[in-house]
Amino acid sequence: MTVEQFWHRVPGGTAVATLGMAQALHRRGDLDLVGVAASHRSGPAGPWKLPIPVRHLPLPRVALYEAWHRLRRPAVERATGAVDVIHATTIAIPPKSAPLVVTIHDLAWLREPAHFTPRGISFFNRGLKLALKDADIVMCPSTATLEDCAQNGFDREKLRLVPMAAGARVATYEEILEAKTRYGLPDHYILWTGTIEPRKNLSRLLQAYATLDGEVSLVLAGPKGWNEDLDALVKDKRDKVKVIGFVPPADLAPLYGGADVFCFPSLLEGFGLPVVEAMIQGTPVVTSKGTSTEEIAKGAGVLVDPRDAGSIAVGLASVLHDAERAERLSAAGRERATHYTWERTAELVAGVYAEASR
Repeated sequence: MTVEQFWHRVPGGTAVATLGMAQALHRRGDLDLVGVAASHRSGPAGPWKLPIPVRHLPLPRVALYEAWHRLRRPAVERATGAVDVIHATTIAIPPKSAPLVVTIHDLAWLREPAHFTPRGISFFNRGLKLALKDADIVMCPSTATLEDCAQNGFDREKLRLVPMAAGARVATYEEILEAKTRYGLPDHYILWTGTIEPRKNLSRLLQAYATLDGEVSLVLAGPKGWNEDLDALVKDKRDKVKVIGFVPPADLAPLYGGADVFCFPSLLEGFGLPVVEAMIQGTPVVTSKGTSTEEIAKGAGVLVDPRDAGSIAVGLASVLHDAERAERLSAAGRERATHYTWERTAELVAGVYAEASR
């Protein structure tokens, strides 16, 4: 498994997904897993500690990615020894020196290139070309991503739907109170989590929030990403908008659990882990139509037009002003979340590995 993203400045959703997958596969006990990464002097930061051994190739990240994509070397076996299957868990595609499985989380840069840096787009495009050419099987976390892949040249016979999941721990009342105190949060708040980047649609969320007349606070949790100036977005709303930055994974459950509503109006997602994480805690969800989060939340959350701040505001108000509806959504969300477990994900991934190695 490629795991270099665990050393990125912003590991992001691909690291969260890969960590959950690796932990669940490791618990099965029937696979011999090894991670492969670039050269590093130390391990990844604490929250990103992997349960499997990691072997390192003798190149730093940028050089390794360039060598993989342009020269198609070094092979992962130089670090790992012989392997039956190579799993590229991101669009960084190593040479095909064994059957190759690739996870395509999304093709967002093709939909909204303005949201990405030119360097990023170039890297993603090279990875996409290699995945189209070399992948034996492509895993997609949602039907939305699978359809995008099919429409952008992938053979449907190679595509497999493998949804992601989230940890099932429900925060206690005491944990919620402690987290609110530690982060300085009010009794009532709307929560958003994610990496701060344009496709997360924070500008429209803030526009929608401004129409709610400050009934509850808005809490934004997540690391700085790229191409988005959050300070500029919140500069005239600091009395009611609280930016708390990166939150360790262990703190997320009580933050979700303490929120009146979780709002995730992304323009495009490959899966939408935060939606499942909020539902596990019984927190009502407001999220986007027309992307993968609709697959998760349809019938168990409020679906809004992410390009219309008015639609987002109406969705939020429909939960904040209707206690009975909030209770129904809480129950429906908890039930829906039971369909997304890492054990189920691991079962599907193990099946893909077996298929690829035949």
